[in-house]
Amino acid sequence: MNQNKKTADPSACVHCHLCQKNCAFLGKYGIDIGDVCKLEPLAYHCFLCGTCSQVCPKGIDGREIILNIRRRQVRENKGRVKEKGYSMLIKEKKEYLFQNYRNGRYRSVLFPGCNFPSFYPETTRMLADLLWKKDEVGIIFDCCGKPVAELGMEEDAQKIAERIDHKLQSMQVEELIMVCPNCYAYLKDRLSVKVVMIYDKLRELGIGKEIEEKLRIFPPCPDRGTMEILDTIRPFLKEEPETITESQCCGLGGCAGQKESDLAVEMVKTAAAGGSVCTYCASCSGSFARKGFDQADHILLKILGSTEKPDTGKSMINRMKTKYWQGGIYGKEEK
Repeated sequence: MNQNKKTADPSACVHCHLCQKNCAFLGKYGIDIGDVCKLEPLAYHCFLCGTCSQVCPKGIDGREIILNIRRRQVRENKGRVKEKGYSMLIKEKKEYLFQNYRNGRYRSVLFPGCNFPSFYPETTRMLADLLWKKDEVGIIFDCCGKPVAELGMEEDAQKIAERIDHKLQSMQVEELIMVCPNCYAYLKDRLSVKVVMIYDKLRELGIGKEIEEKLRIFPPCPDRGTMEILDTIRPFLKEEPETITESQCCGLGGCAGQKESDLAVEMVKTAAAGGSVCTYCASCSGSFARKGFDQADHILLKILGSTEKPDTGKSMINRMKTKYWQGGIYGKEEK
């Protein structure tokens, strides 16, 4: 089989155990990605990082296999997640409680996602203000739907993407600027509008400073295969960064952290073993901070010159506040 051609067929597994050797989750339980019967009760213990897919000599997409198990379990349970522990997440994300589109009727709009405003509220305001003053960029708050999709709630996730797309079209938005790599990777092919990463927009508008120090960068899961988002960051880096590959996830991937808290902590320890870490995902930097590692910085803050630390204590309150974000802060009323 062509290794570049991925398959979600578990029968292609030859049980070479490479996935076990490279994945903390599979290694813990002594399971290969082709052992579907054994994976069935552990589907929500997987971090969905895709490490197994990257090392598989047969091109098996292990992430998709796990997602298919979750989707089937949801379908068999009449559209609900049978696994315990996700009710609050679903309540918040399924019809995002903190949606705010009142400042979105502009050609170009910032989409910060859920976690960046949660952990970095001051920098979110700084960024929104800079973009508004430079190019009258609006801002909206919503959840992209990826957490719901990763729980196996495929139909609900599709409705979320369709709702966002319809809303953007009705407001005549032409360009959506993403801060979160997960939002970017998940929505870029699901929306009718142009989707760009914040770093491309900052460079276009001449905002941000060059970083002179050599960074140790922890790439988030959705960027591990292509480093597409990291390429948009490179123009801001004077030196080529060191990329951390020893750790497969920040511990939040696949909503598995609560099931495998010990593995989640070990993943952070592995990434942090070499010293300071720079991320470009607020979920990652927040996870590092919550697990006791305070030397993880978000690269966007460095580019903007912000010294804000992840506000892990008030993250939910900060997220709630985005629902009431008013357009007047830009010095101009909503159109």
